[in-house]
Amino acid sequence: MVLPAIVSISVPWRLDGKSSGCSTGSGTIIGSDGTILTCAHLVANSRGRRITSEGKADVTLQDGRTFVGSVVNADLHSDIAIVKIQSATPLPAAKLGSSHKLRPGDPVAAMGCPHSLHNTITAGIVSCLHRKSCEIGLGGMLREYIQIDCAINPGNSGGPLVNLDGEVVGVNILKHKTATGLNFAVPIDEITKIVEQFNKNGRVVRPWLGLKMLDLNRTIIAQLKCRDVVFPNINKGVLVLMVSPGSPADLAGFHPGDVVTEFHGKPIGSIAEIVELMGNTVGMPLKVVVKRAGNTLVILTVTPEEVNPEV
Repeated sequence: MVLPAIVSISVPWRLDGKSSGCSTGSGTIIGSDGTILTCAHLVANSRGRRITSEGKADVTLQDGRTFVGSVVNADLHSDIAIVKIQSATPLPAAKLGSSHKLRPGDPVAAMGCPHSLHNTITAGIVSCLHRKSCEIGLGGMLREYIQIDCAINPGNSGGPLVNLDGEVVGVNILKHKTATGLNFAVPIDEITKIVEQFNKNGRVVRPWLGLKMLDLNRTIIAQLKCRDVVFPNINKGVLVLMVSPGSPADLAGFHPGDVVTEFHGKPIGSIAEIVELMGNTVGMPLKVVVKRAGNTLVILTVTPEEVNPEV
């Protein structure tokens, strides 16, 4: 059962040492030791450099018990955080599922404490998988979400998205401000990787190349070949649109117009595959095969740097 593992979280805000209200949201107990999964924007300030209220959050369980929890980790890029409470007895923990098994149209439920109303469940379906952050107007690094049509209200943030087997398949974090039924959750498979990095590094290590890229499909390739007769002959790949000056990619010799066809020894066809192959690799040279105008094949060696965790 997921419901007993859902908690209400309240975080007091302080400005210049004075109380300035609080944020309320939801969370899910994922460990009987009191480990709680929630969203970072609930427990961390907008800059993400310091945890609000000295790293404390008020947690209320389904049975009415209250605890003062400690914010252990918070990652603003993914909007995922871990809060820990201390209980004398083991706590009910939710079972984590697998988001890669989801398909558009699958029934799901959003659970949480919207407007501090405990035991609130709204039902809907998976509207879209792999919805990119740039498609919904979010800047920064590329992220992917599960799009759902379950009703999401203030206070739902940080609560679980659940499948019919009662497994957590995501964390609800966002709703479209000007539309109805356009809501988004972070996939649980991505969250599992984030939590692993929390446990290993105390933060999420993200490699940076300094490239702006575009996934290529047959339609885009055909358009590019019509515009430029020397565009390389390829069936798939990733087009380099921009190279940041002084970046690892710039130092490696990448040029705008390059088409990445292999990365770290594997053929690739999407940015997501490049991100997956990099993982959290930082400071290790990676070989990349690119094709240039006139089908010129070039092998480059790039050494990713870590994204500044404070940004």
